[in-house]
Amino acid sequence: MAEENNMNEPPLTRSRKLDEKFIAELEIEPGEIAIDCGASIGDVTEELVKKGAEVCCFEANPVTFEFLSKRFGSNPSVQCFQKAVSDRAGKARFYLHEDFDGSDEKLRTANGSSLLEFKGNVRKDQPIEVETIDLCAFIESLDREIGLLKIDIEGAEIEVINRLIDTGLYKKARVILAETHERKIPELRVPTQKLRDRIKEMGISNIDLDWI
Repeated sequence: MAEENNMNEPPLTRSRKLDEKFIAELEIEPGEIAIDCGASIGDVTEELVKKGAEVCCFEANPVTFEFLSKRFGSNPSVQCFQKAVSDRAGKARFYLHEDFDGSDEKLRTANGSSLLEFKGNVRKDQPIEVETIDLCAFIESLDREIGLLKIDIEGAEIEVINRLIDTGLYKKARVILAETHERKIPELRVPTQKLRDRIKEMGISNIDLDWI
């Protein structure tokens, strides 16, 4: 079970819709591995830990990551990685949300930060450099099956999921939940529809693009 969280949380409104839907639909067994891509301040990670999962969470924004790592730093069931999830390892430009100023009051706006320069609500003139991780390589390095793979990476999910399918590594996860962003990023409408068509044509049943 997760330890009592004694940190002073930032003055934010938690997304109960996310938590309730998440809890209702997941069947995570104690000791299973879960991967939280785009962990933000760790609300989803917290729910996974409550279910007894061993969680690997990835968050690129350095300010958000600081809060995340403090929140779970003493919990042996959680590993936090300050990296952006991608289809390749290396370094990349990371564009912060236009409303994010680094303060606790604005911490949740960091969720809108992205690897995509063309995302409409990011500061294109002030990117920061972040490390990226090849999600497929990370999954290959694990010696166990994955109970849940959650992907919410502000538009970069299309290339990542396509590569998971290309390599067949999607089969290592019992459930894959991904949030797509084509409604807010018009450039993603066509590639997102192509991904949906591909999943349907291949009869893939463990990838859910509509969980939230």
